[in-house]
Amino acid sequence: MLDILFAAQQRLFDLDNPRDVAVATIVAVQGSAPRPVGTSMLVDSTGAVQGSLSGGCVEGAVFEACQDALASGEPAVHAFGYSDEDAFAVGLMCGGAIEVLVQPFLAGGRGLARSASQADPVAVIMPLPSADREHASHAVEVRANDENELLAALEPLVPPAALPAAASQTAAMIRNERTGTVRIAVPGDNRVRLELFVESRVTPAHLVVVGANAFGQALVEAARPLGYRITVCDPRSAFADPAAFPGAEVAQAWPHHFLARAADAGDLDVRSMICILTHDPKIDIPALQFALGLGVGYVGAMGSRRSDRDRRCALRQAGVDDQALERLHSPIGLGLGAQTPAEVAVSILAEILAVQGGQAQILPLSHGTQPLHPSTPGG
Repeated sequence: MLDILFAAQQRLFDLDNPRDVAVATIVAVQGSAPRPVGTSMLVDSTGAVQGSLSGGCVEGAVFEACQDALASGEPAVHAFGYSDEDAFAVGLMCGGAIEVLVQPFLAGGRGLARSASQADPVAVIMPLPSADREHASHAVEVRANDENELLAALEPLVPPAALPAAASQTAAMIRNERTGTVRIAVPGDNRVRLELFVESRVTPAHLVVVGANAFGQALVEAARPLGYRITVCDPRSAFADPAAFPGAEVAQAWPHHFLARAADAGDLDVRSMICILTHDPKIDIPALQFALGLGVGYVGAMGSRRSDRDRRCALRQAGVDDQALERLHSPIGLGLGAQTPAEVAVSILAEILAVQGGQAQILPLSHGTQPLHPSTPGG
């Protein structure tokens, strides 16, 4: 729900035209599915739609389920999967299965209330409908990884006897940035089991672009829709202009100094990506020497094959061993025949996605047999 939370609240609390909304959220996935757990789709009382659960396979049925929920006022869980027996059955053509929680929310009601805090929520918690509990549409936002706030958020959702277990399990989910279903037994009554769907906000992966040039601008523009935290770093004040890189932080600093500070601050991790686009050995070599010593997921450097050979030689002379050099993606990007900065940006991001997906060799999907979507065990 985090992906459409703001849009839902805008409709619910619009001063001129408040509208009821129904939110459909994927709460479980089995096998291959086009969108992950936590993805949501919104339908308001005028029939307007925002978001998508499958790219088209089940949207019609989900739309009808949302309209039914708006009419009845009750939440429900719907299952969609592939049907070999009925070619016209509603389902996922990719062969997987999803469970979708559909919840109605009334305009101005407390079920999806806006918090007075300006901080983005770290999680949203929603009860799954059950025969053991009243079907009340409710969702709570947790805006800080704080025990007292979590207890206060959970109080309307679970009975007091189950509150400690619910808080412990949901806190672990939020702390580890996980999304899924928490199942809780109520002490003293083994017949009652509660299910809470917890969607945690995942910290964006950090993309560091070294080089405030045309290629850096194109890479920032192409990377923005991927949801990364983006930093452009360049020691040259004439080039490091924040206005030239909307959506990115800009640091005027020597890259190896910036990377050292970012590492010390915990801003670089195994998901981080560092792209060196400067073509300047006095910038490239110290930056790469430091970057290859970090445990980041991707390090790439732009340049010709000749400059790559010279750069690797200089890095060896600086003390970088062969094992570290094997992690260097240089020349950067996939061989797509890219020439313009925009095309090069696409080739760089394509290589980053391939590395993140563990793909050592890339083939057109039409030439391969690998699954199109990652298989996910049932939630």
